[in-house]
Amino acid sequence: MKAADAVSSPPSESGTWSDWPQDTRGEFLVGGQPLSQVVDAAGGTPCYLYDRQRLTDRVRRLRGALSPAVRIHYAIKANPMPALVCHMARLVDGLDVASSGELRVALDSGMAPEHISFAGPGKGEHELKQAHAAGILVNVESFRDVRLLAALSRATGRPARVAIRANLPFSLRASGMKMTGGAQQFGVDAEQVPELVAEIQRAGLTLEGFHLFAGSQNLRADAIIEAQARSCELALEWTEKLKVPLRSLNLGGGFGIPHTPSDKPLEVGPVLEHLNTLAGRVRAERPETEVVIELGRYLVGEAGLYVCRVLDRKLSREQVFLVTDGGMHQHLAASGNFGQVIRKNYPVAVNGAPTEAEVASVVGPLCTPLDLLADKARLGAAKEGDLVVVFQSGAYGRTASPRDFLGHPEPREALV
Repeated sequence: MKAADAVSSPPSESGTWSDWPQDTRGEFLVGGQPLSQVVDAAGGTPCYLYDRQRLTDRVRRLRGALSPAVRIHYAIKANPMPALVCHMARLVDGLDVASSGELRVALDSGMAPEHISFAGPGKGEHELKQAHAAGILVNVESFRDVRLLAALSRATGRPARVAIRANLPFSLRASGMKMTGGAQQFGVDAEQVPELVAEIQRAGLTLEGFHLFAGSQNLRADAIIEAQARSCELALEWTEKLKVPLRSLNLGGGFGIPHTPSDKPLEVGPVLEHLNTLAGRVRAERPETEVVIELGRYLVGEAGLYVCRVLDRKLSREQVFLVTDGGMHQHLAASGNFGQVIRKNYPVAVNGAPTEAEVASVVGPLCTPLDLLADKARLGAAKEGDLVVVFQSGAYGRTASPRDFLGHPEPREALV
């Protein structure tokens, strides 16, 4: 059964589940190999599998459409698997981290420290010390960050590299998660930026620019374009009025991917064209400036599968339940408990080529009704031992899930 048959009206954009290849027996292919073989090589189920070629193709498509003036950074929080990060580090221009653990992964990947940045509203003193020692760019989100970095700079005789993360006076419309606008724990309120700039200058830190991240998981090109344009205008205005350098203008990301059949894929073409225009304007006014987009989910989300195995097939009052060895403890997002207001199924399919179709719910082994990977989805008729595949699972999967809940084994991971 094809992945497209598991749900109604899948999106047709290249790189989504609708074009995931299969062999003549109906098995999905990962890295050109049959899924069952890849699962065995990974050590069994449950597991996350990431297709190396799909990762590469996504970055190459972006590169082909973007001006060289736009730099692509990978936000590690989307998927910090070390092997995957090492692969991405060879494809992108920089890495963005949100913890000291991610920073270690980024440094181990071989990415040059000058192309690594660190964001987050609650950086520990030890994290700032590690970041300063490594020579990476720190996106300061409070006056406290500046105070601590100033002390480190005095102690070492090396000024810390910083950019200002601002809480913009607007939000990203239609965004899955809004990161600016109103009261936020992220960044410094836009009206406080002049005061923060003065504090950075008094502390003798090296101010390199601005980090302006309006929101994430957005499927509307017009909303992303508007946020990028307004962010750019604000950054140029601050640069001019406050007489500060603008070596780095990080416009964040926000590029979403479809997670359900009803999601219309982002028309990325207009967004990239607009970015090229913005970068050209910035370069004309500020030749030293690098315009950066910081993408996570968009780069890796559609290259990943979560695979579990049917342990039991149950019929309860005429409803079929496929009980698997995976579940919400390993894939919280697919269960609908990671940001969904109204629960919708991720695209799910049974591996192989079942001749019959049925409506079934895919559940895990946990003692909670929340352990639901697919609710009444149209699937190929599955039997015990069959593999169930959850698509769009390359981002915010394993590490965004409560894996210790009820003490089940860790899911395996493999880059293929």
